[in-house]
Amino acid sequence: MPYYRTVGLVPPKRHTLFEDVDGQPLFEEFIGEEGFSSAGSLLYHRGVPSSLVDSRIWEVPDQSLTPNLPLRPLHLRLPDLWADGPSGDIVRDRRLFLGNSDVRLSYAVSTEPTPLYSNGIGDEVVFIESGTAVLETIFGRLEVRQGDNVVIPRVAIHRWIPADVESSGPLRVLIVEAAGHVRPPDKHRSRYGQFLEGSPMTERDLRGPTEPLIADDHAGDHEVYVKHRAGSSGVAGSIVVYDHHPFDVVGWDGHLYPYAFNYRDFAPVVGQSLMPPPTYQVFEGDGFVICNFVPRPLEFGERTFKVPYYHSNVDSDEVMFYFAGETAARKGSGIVTGSVSLHPAAYTHGPRREAYLESVNMTEQNEMAFMIDTFRPLEVGEAGLAGNQPDYPWTWSGRGPNGPVVR
Repeated sequence: MPYYRTVGLVPPKRHTLFEDVDGQPLFEEFIGEEGFSSAGSLLYHRGVPSSLVDSRIWEVPDQSLTPNLPLRPLHLRLPDLWADGPSGDIVRDRRLFLGNSDVRLSYAVSTEPTPLYSNGIGDEVVFIESGTAVLETIFGRLEVRQGDNVVIPRVAIHRWIPADVESSGPLRVLIVEAAGHVRPPDKHRSRYGQFLEGSPMTERDLRGPTEPLIADDHAGDHEVYVKHRAGSSGVAGSIVVYDHHPFDVVGWDGHLYPYAFNYRDFAPVVGQSLMPPPTYQVFEGDGFVICNFVPRPLEFGERTFKVPYYHSNVDSDEVMFYFAGETAARKGSGIVTGSVSLHPAAYTHGPRREAYLESVNMTEQNEMAFMIDTFRPLEVGEAGLAGNQPDYPWTWSGRGPNGPVVR
């Protein structure tokens, strides 16, 4: 839950008749979490926000998941799946690579605008690996760039428009789809929700919409692609049609809205010895956390390791997205920009032997990555199966069941 904002025109009192500047009535909509008992916002529409005229099935991309059996660490070369270039858009053509009942992780590469879209299952966090874009929403617009973590609340209607494609290239994104809500970590905030003194991130680092967005093509029917639950645990899609454009909000206020946080604005804690991963946490959701590993001054203790020490994930699966190429800890393992590694619970992992020993003499840090830790086992989606590098589990020893592994 970010802090309170007010944008555009809102009435002095809530739940009262309110009119636009031309005297036309406006229609109040409450978007809130946990059944009116948590964060929410009130939006004021020119049109009736529930005016539907049609609904039909949207066949969402393959959502099937396969258990990680036998248990192995995985290296997924996702960019290889787009070797022929961008395809489709980042809503309808994202590809699932890992998931469980709490969170689904997808990847997409595109230069095309998306249709209007709403995720009715949970909040989304879209990490911008590269490229720039404009995120248009019922709350307003956001310009986003490489390194942004973009948080979009459940049901917020929005669309993505890649920008400056000729200069910045296609939009490459990793999408975290929660089954619930995403928020800044409680440990960084007071009991009233304010970021604490000493927190590595503050309210000033969060960029939200600053003015309303009224669509030029407001009149007529408009489609919205909606992802929603099907049965007890399934994922389905529908295309719902409104008799007006949903971007008709003249003002809103509240604590619930889309916002962006760039990893460059995170202030890492640096010490004599290596700080553990939770110090890099930027968000948390039900059943998972998100960390941004960012540039930092190196540890200054004598003979101190500069890469993560060996550790066992007793309670979580660890996913690392290497948006800045090979890190020092995984040097020589085949990791490249856009790679994803999965180090599952019940498995000890860490740097290769050479990287561990050589890190004592490191003078330049190289540990930038986007991390998701989940508290339920992750299974592998179709993109994960297609991009899996089968020799990765043996890169620590250099020898696998089929003999030597050469990198």
